[in-house]
Amino acid sequence: MSEIKITDELLLNELTKRFDEKEKAINELKSITDELKEVNAKLTASEQLKSHFIANINNEIINPFASVLGLSRSILEVKENDWEKAKYMARLIFVEAHNLDFQLKNIFAAAEIEAGRIYPQISNVDIANLIKGVLEDFENDFKSKKLTPEIINNVNIEQGKFIFHTDPEKLKLILSNLISNAIKFSKGAKVVITFSQQENSTLVISVRDFGIGISEHNKEIIFDRFTRIDTGINSLNRGHGLGLSVVKAFLELFGGDIKIESKIGEGSLFTIFVPIPDEITDIDGYSSEGNEVFFMDETELF
Repeated sequence: MSEIKITDELLLNELTKRFDEKEKAINELKSITDELKEVNAKLTASEQLKSHFIANINNEIINPFASVLGLSRSILEVKENDWEKAKYMARLIFVEAHNLDFQLKNIFAAAEIEAGRIYPQISNVDIANLIKGVLEDFENDFKSKKLTPEIINNVNIEQGKFIFHTDPEKLKLILSNLISNAIKFSKGAKVVITFSQQENSTLVISVRDFGIGISEHNKEIIFDRFTRIDTGINSLNRGHGLGLSVVKAFLELFGGDIKIESKIGEGSLFTIFVPIPDEITDIDGYSSEGNEVFFMDETELF
């Protein structure tokens, strides 16, 4: 039987090999541990979001429903000649119904984004009219905060309309979230909406408020629906949080972008960039305000 002679060099090589294998295993274990920590952090954040969502159900959904039902019942009991009271309650119903509709649109949009079931439905959109429609939707909010909306049109319109190819419903929800936030956090006298078109046909819309502003740290996290800045700001879509996560997801769907300029105590400027779709075939749909799509032939618009 032959003897295996183990030299110092052979022993050293074997020990080095085993040490390297052990170090590799430790690094792999550390990597797996870090991944598990990250997954656990996201699960924890998700649970916090769920708890936060449930806690806000009464304020954001159930209470508006109860208000609408109660006010509707009161209108039925109004005396025939007391129309001013009926009009006042009807206005309150509209405000509650509008807020509820806004909440639900963001919630449903977030659910569709999470499920990966969103895709653009492109039509011919009258941008100026769409912006005007969003401002009309928030008319009561502007009045309650004593704010004046100002529209600045930097597009050279030759035929009276600025028509852009995009998804009107998603663009309207994007603008609704930005304008809602501007109203909520504004402390100035106005909110300024500016729209223009770059040479590469990209649509540019900015919303400026003169309010509390956003810190540099919060600029990085306000689009994350799994992050809570505070319960006031991240209360569903009435502030930063779920609404802005929908904004970002829709812009990514368009291949667009959003930029923020803000200083604490001076206000914020949100600017969105919406590129024209790469492949445009015959687009028959036409939307004036983002809520409806008409179809047109060569001579008529219905």
